[in-house]
Amino acid sequence: MELTVAREAFGDVLIAYRDSGAEAATDAVPVLLVHGMGGDGHTWDRFAARLVRHGRRVIIPDLRGHGRSAHTDSYRFPEFGADVVRLCDRLGLDRVDLIGHSLGGYAVSWAAMERPELVRRLVIEEQPLPLRSGDEQVTFTRRLPSVPELWHATSSLLRHPRAVLAFDRSMTGIALEQFRKPYPEWWEGLADISAPTLFLRGGPGGMVDPVKLESMAAAVPECTVRAFGCGHSIHRDRYHEFEAAVLPFLGH
Repeated sequence: MELTVAREAFGDVLIAYRDSGAEAATDAVPVLLVHGMGGDGHTWDRFAARLVRHGRRVIIPDLRGHGRSAHTDSYRFPEFGADVVRLCDRLGLDRVDLIGHSLGGYAVSWAAMERPELVRRLVIEEQPLPLRSGDEQVTFTRRLPSVPELWHATSSLLRHPRAVLAFDRSMTGIALEQFRKPYPEWWEGLADISAPTLFLRGGPGGMVDPVKLESMAAAVPECTVRAFGCGHSIHRDRYHEFEAAVLPFLGH
């Protein structure tokens, strides 16, 4: 599968993305696939190829500070979402399906809050849910990765070492600081999401607090939760299960 590589400048931020091309797609709604922290858009290659075979236009950005996109001085969670919205505007997209993993989940959920009319279907995979108040604690599960999960992670690294080399490591501390602070604006914005939403959570090795997830699912007007018996990267470690859940949700 060949996707065209392009870059767009939004102020002082340069965002790179790959695009299967509008001319090669049907009238179906385009799909944006947004990766997690420390990776790049190549994590979606297998699923993107399947979507293209189904006639969907696929756009895969590298988030700021990742892949071919530029490093910046600021990595606040809403800024990742703003980059997604601005890319859609620049490409003239008035209706999209958004899929985001981990940090990408923040990006696509923020986009769906800010521009509800833009998003037709929303898929959030293993987004660590933020604190609602200063009285809460950050909670992650603690199971160690299984041998297959470690193998998939290692093979992904060997196929795409550029992702590790290109990642702006200064982002790590900024992200951890945001995870530890309350993010009430995100929780308040959930009610504004109008797109049917599918939240995918991993098992004991995931990064989603099940108690917070119950609150999130109740706050989003139309939200379905699917649980998987793997860790943080469902689309990598349980690809066929991921595909079987997401394709029908998108209308295939």
